[in-house]
Amino acid sequence: MQTVPVFAYLVPILVLFGFGPVAALIATVIYAMPPMVRNTTVALQSVPEQLIEAGKMMGCKRRQLMWKVMVPAALPSIMVGVNQVIMLTLNMVIIASMIGAGGLGYDVLTSLRRLDIGGGVEAGFAIVVMAIALDRLSQAFAERQLRPQPDKSLPLPKRYPWVTATIVVVACATLASLFIPFFRVYPIEQALTTGTIWETTIAWININFFDAIDAVKTFLLTWLLLPVKQFFGGIPWPVGIVVTGLAAGRAGGWRLGLLATAMMLFIAATGLWNKAMITIYLTSVAVLLASVIGIPLGIWAGQNARANSVIGAIIDTLQTLPSFVYLIPVIMLFRVGDFSALIAIVLYALAPAVRYAAHGIRSIDPELIEAGKVAGCTNWQLLRRIKLPLAAPSLLLGLNQTIMLALSMLVITALVGTRDLGQEVYIALTKANVGKGIVAGLGVAFLAIIADRVVNALARQSRERLGLE
Repeated sequence: MQTVPVFAYLVPILVLFGFGPVAALIATVIYAMPPMVRNTTVALQSVPEQLIEAGKMMGCKRRQLMWKVMVPAALPSIMVGVNQVIMLTLNMVIIASMIGAGGLGYDVLTSLRRLDIGGGVEAGFAIVVMAIALDRLSQAFAERQLRPQPDKSLPLPKRYPWVTATIVVVACATLASLFIPFFRVYPIEQALTTGTIWETTIAWININFFDAIDAVKTFLLTWLLLPVKQFFGGIPWPVGIVVTGLAAGRAGGWRLGLLATAMMLFIAATGLWNKAMITIYLTSVAVLLASVIGIPLGIWAGQNARANSVIGAIIDTLQTLPSFVYLIPVIMLFRVGDFSALIAIVLYALAPAVRYAAHGIRSIDPELIEAGKVAGCTNWQLLRRIKLPLAAPSLLLGLNQTIMLALSMLVITALVGTRDLGQEVYIALTKANVGKGIVAGLGVAFLAIIADRVVNALARQSRERLGLE
């Protein structure tokens, strides 16, 4: 569900359910559900064994052990999954608008078709504002503290002041909307717009920083992108299949090696080998840059509350800004090509690396950190010898999600001139070629599945070496 590009299953969904909100709903659920499954699995597996044993000793049945012990203990990590679902659902609004969902996504889509920078970014930020509000609400729910029960002798308004105030405001606004049009529909003539600000900003950057931007682009193309592209492009398909199978087998056993070999053989047999190598090249460079930038930011945010609030707001903006919105300023600043695709992918895939790193650092038992301080560890030793090893499962889950988001963004970047599997999926969608779209989508999915299984195997080995399993 997570690795097949959304465009690949958009055509079958349209054929089965037609054009409209039902098809959009089904596509959104398929796209947004996997992070919830992954986070719930990791959260329940991370519950301390002592808590589970204590529940068993108290006579908990299997259902009671799950809902009264494990789920409450895993709730903070589960709520991270809820947060990811909210972000991905809102990120899907533009693609959903292509098949009849409407809403803000349709505004962004029409702005993109007109290359209206101001209108597209403005509608995108409207989605971001909604996402940040829902993100803060989900985080507050996960971190809320148990409060003492209110005095039952007090009247209801004094026992529940916030609930009472909310009901009063909603009731007054509803009554006012029945008689005053202003409270029902905001007057269009009084609407504010920031579109001209964004257009002016992009134009100013282009005029004043074109040489610097071009120099950075040339440097990265010359010393990073082109060498990596030439390396992957020069791998013969038999060598690539054998090396992938051996590497996967070394990491996760012979079954994983056979699975990886079969999947790579499918890609080669369907004539998609060269496209797949370009996909791997773009994804690997983007994931590398996203991890190099995101993991240190996440570690910083996990240890500093003020940094967490600032970085969290930036990450929420990057993650909730619809993927199509990135393409307008990126094209205006960097033109079309692999470099523009790389910038868009890094911005889109950065969020999991930051979020999971911060969550992993915050989830470490404070007693272990205190033990390290008592043993005389410096701050650097605490980070290197205690915090990072214990946060490894979250870091690797973040790496996994970064790879998934990078691959999903590749289909979108086909619009800026890439020549990878994403372009094959996009061409199949435009021609309503279900078979070609599914085959190319499976190619992307197989690459993602191999990466996912190898990363999970490496994480398991790391935990075993540290004695965590």
